[in-house]
Amino acid sequence: EYWEVFMKKKDLVMALMVVIIWGVNFTVIRLGLNGVPSMLLAALRYTFVLPALFFVKRPKIDMKYAIAYGLSVGVGQFSCLFYAMQIGMPAGLSSITLQSAAFMTPLLAFLFLHESIKPKQIIGLFIAAIGLAFIASNAGSITAVPLPALLLTLSAAFFWALSNIVLKFASNKAEALGEKIDMLGVVVWTSLVPPIPLYIFSFILDGPDVMLKTVTSLSAISIFSIFYLAFGATIFGYGTWSVLLGKYPASKIAPLSLMVPVTGLLSSQIILKEQLSTSQWTGGFIILLGLIFSTLDIKSLIKFNKV
Repeated sequence: EYWEVFMKKKDLVMALMVVIIWGVNFTVIRLGLNGVPSMLLAALRYTFVLPALFFVKRPKIDMKYAIAYGLSVGVGQFSCLFYAMQIGMPAGLSSITLQSAAFMTPLLAFLFLHESIKPKQIIGLFIAAIGLAFIASNAGSITAVPLPALLLTLSAAFFWALSNIVLKFASNKAEALGEKIDMLGVVVWTSLVPPIPLYIFSFILDGPDVMLKTVTSLSAISIFSIFYLAFGATIFGYGTWSVLLGKYPASKIAPLSLMVPVTGLLSSQIILKEQLSTSQWTGGFIILLGLIFSTLDIKSLIKFNKV
């Protein structure tokens, strides 16, 4: 009843498609890494987004914010995430651990924007910390996650949270001028920033010979992964999400994103046959509980169900 009153069926289907695409995204990254080194895969992802520049209007955002966003998301978040998965972070756990950005964002907003932190956000953060402890405590088992991989995934979450703060600064400035930032435009046009740094990282880590050999002998799975990451997860995902945010309140759309780690776990189990230990499953479940507790507006849902 809630969704029937609140959202048109067509829009709900589109929203669920985005959530599924973003969740499966982690499995696709893992498949891509089987044939392409992490930094090169991230660079190719953004390179294939660039043709969209001809079809998407340039957003009204200061150059400094555009560069900061491109560096924090494209270089910071995805270089850390892709490399973490390359050295042993499971796709399913990546989809959950990356959601730590939801807890880091309010903390950074408090430090840089002087925004207040809600008690439920603090409680949610502590709940998530317990979940991460369960995942980290699995050291020594066959399915152990390497500590550097876990720390890199948390670093990816930090850069994601940092990019949210950059966007908030840009949004505040735009609002002061009576303007509104187009999120799809931001995603597409800031894709100009990450490729060169990522190609340089690949040159340093992999060497020119490996880069050339990889690009000239891409498998069908590698090509599919690059196109999926560029057009599915980036252009279609952010494009559709920005349209939905323009039609409905953000507080009502946001809870749907809680399904991303769920679809991430399911796809990694079905496609990759990932085997997680009991402590990893427990840790992932606890993190999801913390995320739900800190972000879901239960009172709003109950109120809307009475409409």
